[in-house]
Amino acid sequence: MAGSVDRVTEAAAKAGLTIAIRRMDGSTRTAKEAAAQCGCDVAQIVKSLVFSGTSTGKLYLFLVSGRNQIDLSKAAAQAGESLERADPRTIRDRTGFAIGGVAPIGHKEPVAAFADEALLEFDSVWAAAGAPDAVFEAAPDSLVKAAGAVVMDLKA
Repeated sequence: MAGSVDRVTEAAAKAGLTIAIRRMDGSTRTAKEAAAQCGCDVAQIVKSLVFSGTSTGKLYLFLVSGRNQIDLSKAAAQAGESLERADPRTIRDRTGFAIGGVAPIGHKEPVAAFADEALLEFDSVWAAAGAPDAVFEAAPDSLVKAAGAVVMDLKA
């Protein structure tokens, strides 16, 4: 999985985002686990949720605060098509990341990205860095910019 972590590091540098990837002793697969490992509020965890357009098969990335559930109807309206959870194999093949380590940046192919406005409430947030035990901290506005994400209300 070092390749996927390296891709995140390279994407951050290319976007002008200074990060330090931390490998944790425990899992950061879920928002709750990540918050415990990072020593932060679960709301500061960035969940990277990947959905697939039911008409086009196009992938969409939604960066959601760890305390929130995504409103799929809002997400679909923004995407312009109905959405369904992307298959884990499709996510791995097309983004280069396995579930639990999907980063907001460094994808193998371009993915349309949208960010939960709730993330902007914090000075810093924590996101997956390409592996289930790898995370990085960033200012949310800088992360959103690096991800090329459109900020919107995604909260259910």
